[in-house]
Order: sequence, then C-alpha cells, then structure tokens
Amino acid sequence: MNKVASNTRAKDFAAARSLLINLTLRENRSKYKRSTLGWAWSMVNPLATMLIFTFVFLYVFGVDPPLGSPSGLKNFGFFLISGLLPWNFLSAGLTAATGSVVANAGLIKKVYFTRAVLPAASVLSWNTNLLIELGVLSVALIFVGQFVFVYLPAALVVIVLQMFFVLGIGLCLGALNVYFRDIEHFLQILLLLWFYATPIIYPTSLVFSNPRITGPLKTVYLLNPMVHFSEAYRDIFYNLRSPSPSTFFYMAVSALISMTFGLWVFRKLEAKFAEEL
Repeated sequence: MNKVASNTRAKDFAAARSLLINLTLRENRSKYKRSTLGWAWSMVNPLATMLIFTFVFLYVFGVDPPLGSPSGLKNFGFFLISGLLPWNFLSAGLTAATGSVVANAGLIKKVYFTRAVLPAASVLSWNTNLLIELGVLSVALIFVGQFVFVYLPAALVVIVLQMFFVLGIGLCLGALNVYFRDIEHFLQILLLLWFYATPIIYPTSLVFSNPRITGPLKTVYLLNPMVHFSEAYRDIFYNLRSPSPSTFFYMAVSALISMTFGLWVFRKLEAKFAEEL
C-alpha cells in the first residue's frame, strides 16, 4: 500500500512539475504578445521609471546619491535601479499571483490538477523578467568599471529566497481572492504603502539618521522583509560586496515563514475553489 501511495505521489509531482513548466512558458509567451518591442519592455518600463525618479529626486529635489562602499560608485540611476528591479518583481509577481486562480476558473472547473501551480507559474514568469533585467544591469555596471560578476552567485541565492518569499504571499492572496475579490484592489493600496516603506528611492541611512524616527519605529521598519531584500540587492549591485550573514538569515526566515503560511492557507481553501468560481 505504501509503495502504491508513493508511486501515486511521484506521478502527481511529475504531472505538477510538467504543468508548472508549461504554464510558466505560456505566461512568458503571452506577456508581450503582439507588442512591437516584445521582451524589450522588460527593460523599457524600469528604465523609464528610473529616468523619471532620477529627474525628480536628483535634479528637482537635489538628492545626493550615497557613495557605494567599497565600490566607490556614486550614481543615483544605478542606486535606484538596483533597488527598483527587485521591487518590480515583488509588485508584478504578487499582482499576477493574486489574480491567477480566478483568471483560470475555466480550467479549474474542467480538470483536476494541483491548483498551487497557477500562482507559482505567475511568480516564476516574473522571476524570469528579473533575471533578464539583472543580467542587463550587470553588463551596464561592467561598462562603468564595476566588476559585479564576482558577486553573482550571492545574487542568485537572494533571487531564489525572494522568489519563495513572493510565492508564499502570492499563494495566500491567490486563494483568498477566490472568496473575497476585493483582495486585488486592497493589494494595490498595500503595494503603494509598502513601496515607500522600502529603501528604493532613499538609502536606509536616511531612516536611521532621522531624529523623528524613534527606536520602536526603527524596529518596525526593520521587520519589513523587503528592507533586507532591497539592501541585499544593493549590496551586490551597487556597493559590490556580499550581504551580511544576518541579512541572509533574515531573508531565509522570511521566505520560510511566507511559504509555510502561504501553503497552509492555500491548502485550507483550495477544496472549494470550483464551487466559488
């Protein structure tokens, strides 16, 4: 009996893996379907955002970009994009994962499959975007004399940890959105607040040097996992150094908690997906 059950689980896992790959490829193909620039949009959007923020904060407000340590790099554009790309992955990945189950209502009603592959495929699709964008950023840094390739293995670890962190939240929101369609709308408000609570357009030193931000507020600020993810990416691509062990530990714990809670919520709610849809 155990052998039969084991073989069944192995077949289910193989089927889920195959479906996950096919759904991810479908997401990637449809993302820029019939657009003239195609995959170039994966760089056009963040570059346009970078140029707008650079103009506003550098030339209008006169914000002085921090000096990269030990890279010596002092460029607001590179400072911004190294934090903006992982944020875009979080924002796009969560938005896509939240709507993934509802968007595939027809498929869910027709056949049985592991429903978790739907938000997983959405997150993996946007993770592909992140890899392409960070690859282009790495090449650009080489042209300005920053030898970032030495730290790319550390970057891959950070990318994987963030992927699981985003997926865990996406599983939770994707399941809840089946029952409460307002989740998609609340998410956009949450992302707006979360954006400014994350050091993307400003360095963390600005927070810690602000006398109006007291000890308890700083503690709450540091509980935001995206603070640590953003700083890890910035360490690698702007400062040219490996993130600290404590940063890796915090990111790993955040990813583990997110995945554990997300899977628990998803499994609790998925039984009635077909009825609710």
